[in-house]
Amino acid sequence: MVGPYANRIAKGHFTLDGAEYTLPVNNNGQTLHGGLLGVDRVVWDVVSASDDKLVLHYLHPDGQDGFPGNLDIEMTYSLTPDNEFRIDYKATTDKPTVVNMSNHPFFNLKGEGNGTVLDNVMTINASHTTPVDSVLIPTGQIAPVEGTPFDFREPHAIGERIGADNQQLRNGGGYDHNWEVFCNPCATLSDPVSGRSMSVCTDCPGIQLYAGNFLDETGKGGVHYGKRSGVALETQFYPDSLHHPGWPQPITRAGETYRSETVYRFSWDS
Repeated sequence: MVGPYANRIAKGHFTLDGAEYTLPVNNNGQTLHGGLLGVDRVVWDVVSASDDKLVLHYLHPDGQDGFPGNLDIEMTYSLTPDNEFRIDYKATTDKPTVVNMSNHPFFNLKGEGNGTVLDNVMTINASHTTPVDSVLIPTGQIAPVEGTPFDFREPHAIGERIGADNQQLRNGGGYDHNWEVFCNPCATLSDPVSGRSMSVCTDCPGIQLYAGNFLDETGKGGVHYGKRSGVALETQFYPDSLHHPGWPQPITRAGETYRSETVYRFSWDS
């Protein structure tokens, strides 16, 4: 879980309704995934728990890491009979604020600890991306994927073009970019050997593909997860959208309710 603002805010600063807000910077001079005390670094309350559903609650207090408003967040994880992992977000606030919740799981359909995701096959049903500069802040362009390594409208292995001579790939150290979502499923991932596949559906306007370019962690079972051993598909508002008024805006005001949903659906060839 990442928030209250997933992805990056340029230089840790934004203006909302004429008020200026300054946030801590924690990634190349930018604010990433909610700052120093994002919602991934706090203890949530358990509202209810059953075999197939977990409801969690957290009150992100006014001023925490510079964000305005007491943001009352409820998040629900559900497992459905259709082999889906569903995430539902709901939040209210007592003053205007920015809300851009996302989830940052890493997937490798070959299985836990079984090498890189470079041979996982990716499809993204999107015709445009939001190009970034050298510190991964969007330039403001909406760029067509046609004729680039970012065209996943037809299936391609993640590793097929990740090393191409392309400035955007150099900026991200590989894929670490946002696509403009226009239909569902907005993305699919598959492993041709195991037959496992996963689709992603969301009501968010964007999806970030991060190919684990800088992974270097010890995780579950003491397994080392190195570079590109997992891929994240983060549904979201566009990165730094606050500084691009023509883009969908992640603003919630008092009396409004923020809602969002994302569904990861799994299947396999028998």
